[in-house]
Amino acid sequence: MTKIVNHDIILPVKSKLKENNMPYRIKRYYAYLVITIASLSMPFVRIDGNHLFLLSFDKKQFHLMGIVFDMQELYLLPFILILLFVGIFALTTIGGRVWCAWSCPQTIFRVIYRDLIETFLLSLRKLKNKQKEPDWSKDNNGAKRAAGIFLWSILALAASSNFMWYFVPPEDFFEYLKNPNEHLFLFGTVLALSGFLIYDIVFLKEDFCIYVCPYSRIQSVLYDDDTVQAIYDKKRGGEIYKEKEKIAFKKSDLAKENECLLCNSCVSVCPTGIDIRKGMQIECINCLECVDACTKVMGALNKPSLVEWKSTNEVFNNTKTKLFRKKTRNYAVVILIIMAIFFVMSSKKEKLLLNINKTTELYKVAENNKVINSYLFLFKNTQSKEHTYRLEIIGEYADKIKIERFKELKLSKGEMAKKVVILSTQERLSKEDKDANILVSVKAYSIDDPKNVFVIKDVVFIYPKVNKKEESE
Repeated sequence: MTKIVNHDIILPVKSKLKENNMPYRIKRYYAYLVITIASLSMPFVRIDGNHLFLLSFDKKQFHLMGIVFDMQELYLLPFILILLFVGIFALTTIGGRVWCAWSCPQTIFRVIYRDLIETFLLSLRKLKNKQKEPDWSKDNNGAKRAAGIFLWSILALAASSNFMWYFVPPEDFFEYLKNPNEHLFLFGTVLALSGFLIYDIVFLKEDFCIYVCPYSRIQSVLYDDDTVQAIYDKKRGGEIYKEKEKIAFKKSDLAKENECLLCNSCVSVCPTGIDIRKGMQIECINCLECVDACTKVMGALNKPSLVEWKSTNEVFNNTKTKLFRKKTRNYAVVILIIMAIFFVMSSKKEKLLLNINKTTELYKVAENNKVINSYLFLFKNTQSKEHTYRLEIIGEYADKIKIERFKELKLSKGEMAKKVVILSTQERLSKEDKDANILVSVKAYSIDDPKNVFVIKDVVFIYPKVNKKEESE
């Protein structure tokens, strides 16, 4: 049974939906719970003492899946960002703006504040009517709102801290808390982020999605007739809008030709305030609240929902949605290429970092025509255990140039060290009448694992012109 009032609103007495048809709203809540747990726990997860994901500007390191990349290896970071954006574009082409509704922090935070705090805890709103603002002057609504903002402020502070843990590891973050005056920039950033989240979630609300976020502006380029999205079936429900103007129906027309009951449940439940019956709009975030609302109303009449999460081809052309089509195949190829480049380049990660710089003295000619070049070697052990390193000259000049003032260097995990290293020769390496720049290959390797832990660097050995050597004689 149903009750119709002024032919505009229908109130279902009892839904005939099966109990196992879980609303999309509940599925989204589970997705949010998983994402929240993962986001909070990820900074604490370690593999062999290294973080799962960390971009530390303080330590000049990038941790990914337990592998540490130093600043010299941050050329890998753009590949991750490109992969993220291309992946979101591909996901949009397939399933619409599922990122916005199911994964975006903005949407998750709004659900926490609106649905959990304002609706469930403080009873200021109703889930089925997200458009109606509470009367703040009524009863204790003002005090409740202040309590809601206070609760969200605590959560915003926790969210901002959690965000910073991906740049400052938690163990350092909590240690810095003991001396906040020495880390004003860090905690100032956390407070600024918290302030932004309070303004954004409490006052800006879904206007951020509609007016600020650029993602909605490009969705029309990514969509095609096989993109799955929230679609109103005009063939069954009837043409509600014509040239963006709502049509005035007669009761007889509504009863005979159209299944849409003009209950507006799909409109009142929409967080961005659109009418899905008007067609695709940039404000739609694919939260599927309208699908749940129409499913409940039409379920009372034992009819399928007029708003479904399907493709245009499936709803209007009666053809099956093509998941693998030209556009998605192209995205798949691009993603595979980016991943292949990333893994190839990351596999070449240096297990020992070595920077070599020339000292201010270009060269020196000692007794017996001995030519000396001095260098500053900067070592860093990037491995998770201690190593002892040696140096040797390889290549053409292995028997002609000797290494002085360096024997062995022991470095613990992540330790750095500077050493002045002298290369010398008593061989005549050049017969030119000008200073010669000779390229010499230097190999640094670990004694305990020389086949895997090594690095080869080319340095310039300056050999003076012949007449200078003869003058020194």
